[in-house]
Amino acid sequence: MSTYETSILVTGGTQGMGYHTTLALAQQCPSILIVIASRTDPDNAAISINRKLGQSNVKFMPLDLSSLAKVRDCAKRWGAENHPPIQALVLNAAIQLSGDIEYTDDGIEKHFAVNHVGHALLFHLLVPSLTHDARIVVVSSGVHDVVLKWGLTPAYTTPEEVARPSPEAVKKSGGRDRYATSKVANVLWTLALGRHLSSHPVHKDKTVVALDPGLMFPTRLTRDASWLLQFLSNNVAYHLIPLLRVLINSNINGPAESGGNLAWLAVGKEVHGLKGVYFEKRREHAVSEQAQSQKLQEGLWRWTVERVAGGEEERERFARVE
Repeated sequence: MSTYETSILVTGGTQGMGYHTTLALAQQCPSILIVIASRTDPDNAAISINRKLGQSNVKFMPLDLSSLAKVRDCAKRWGAENHPPIQALVLNAAIQLSGDIEYTDDGIEKHFAVNHVGHALLFHLLVPSLTHDARIVVVSSGVHDVVLKWGLTPAYTTPEEVARPSPEAVKKSGGRDRYATSKVANVLWTLALGRHLSSHPVHKDKTVVALDPGLMFPTRLTRDASWLLQFLSNNVAYHLIPLLRVLINSNINGPAESGGNLAWLAVGKEVHGLKGVYFEKRREHAVSEQAQSQKLQEGLWRWTVERVAGGEEERERFARVE
């Protein structure tokens, strides 16, 4: 029997911003079980945080978001291990690939699969484990909005075309553009989820928010980049953040600052009850004109439910958010 009354689940909480999010949550919430779910934990993040804080409330759970079957395995394990109800589900994990297009074993473009589809399935499977006033926190990015001129070009059209882009679309977009497209999906899904929960008799007290953590140095998202870009990100750019904020954009941060902002969204009293609200740091921020489209939001919502559901009964349950 767990000694904790509630839990917080953070995907990708083993490195970078996710690690600092987990550290901040564990420090602020020593009486809550903090579970970090990631494909691997090469640096033993859970053990490291527990030792650093002199606590024992952080544990690791394997989760491979690139496989729908493995997402289901993680959700089954959650139930089998009888963890306490989830008061915050922090959907943080992400990949950014710079090379040729890649697909998962489920036949879905990899950025879209990991950054959106796997997270959406995890949410639906864990709905019965959420507290009545749970928070769902989605990590998106300012690159979803071309107006902000981050140098990436999202190409969100329809979810099916994003999942399986045509040869012509593949030629027009690089890996980082496909990453930006997946971040559009994150915002669309957050707004759709917020609207679906706002009128739901069981879920009306829940919170649904998204975060733009900003451009971060260093970041694990550059692990697939050239050695020069990795070197600059990991060893040079971090020391230039104050200057870069003046010259380029104020939303340039270290992973500890962005991790603290993400933890604030997960447990801060100020955001309780908000639904479909997008944050830059700790300020509400407008989403792109494209992401404001309810037609696109509902289109992605319906497609996602159809794609991840395991049958008619599950499809109806996911659509009702039950």
